[in-house]
Amino acid sequence: MAAITAALVKELREMTGAGMMECKKALTEVDGDLEKAVDVLRTRGLAAVAKKAGRATNEGTIVAIVSEDCKTGVVVEINCETDFVAINEKFQAYAERIARAALAAKPADVEALKAAEIDGETVEAILTDAIHVMGENIQIARVQVVEADGVAAYIHGTGKIGVLVTFALEGIDAASEGFQKCGRDLAMQVAAINPVSATREDVPAEVAEREMAIYKAQAAESGKPENIQQKMAEGRMEKFYKENCLTEQAFVKNPDQTVNQYVAECAKELGGSIVVKSFLRFG
Repeated sequence: MAAITAALVKELREMTGAGMMECKKALTEVDGDLEKAVDVLRTRGLAAVAKKAGRATNEGTIVAIVSEDCKTGVVVEINCETDFVAINEKFQAYAERIARAALAAKPADVEALKAAEIDGETVEAILTDAIHVMGENIQIARVQVVEADGVAAYIHGTGKIGVLVTFALEGIDAASEGFQKCGRDLAMQVAAINPVSATREDVPAEVAEREMAIYKAQAAESGKPENIQQKMAEGRMEKFYKENCLTEQAFVKNPDQTVNQYVAECAKELGGSIVVKSFLRFG
């Protein structure tokens, strides 16, 4: 029997677009004959994925999930060609399975996620199967993993927006119903309002500098003394922080309090400490 080399498997994969495992199996069945292996894959419908590989993927879904202890979270964006497939239950199930693989493997990037396994199958093989079953080009666009004392997730609609929020906790169980409600409320706020950062300290320097430059230019047009202009610019910058930093924003569910005040209220009820650290928003 001919040796099935990695180079041979790679060549068949490039010819057909089928997954590595499927290519190896096909080559093994036909004793390494490349042309016969292509026929095997075509017979199984797996070679068809190659024809779909170049098609645009402008639709898709985002999955954001957390581990059982709510200390690790992952958000994955998986794209397809049409909205019809994006909302299909089978496609959503594939996306959920890939996200579960990401949660277990904690991949650094998309390529690492493709190599990850779940239930003895690589994510790349799952993608190939999804392409075959759904009849569209399907690609993993991006993946990110976070770890913290507490993580909460929220998905908007059928996966148009996915959010993870991380927290520093003291004396509070991250998996408790009370904390998860609090965390989910903040994740929903991030989905709805799309803040620039979690806190004013986390606003990128270039963003803060650009905003301040605009406010100073606006104040200069007033013709007022320079010390008044400076106060005007600082006042507008303060307003920017309150509108664009999650912890300083008015809480959507109760605009009479800020997000920070709501978090402090939750912490008091739960008998511990909660500090908002960061968030991830895909969408």
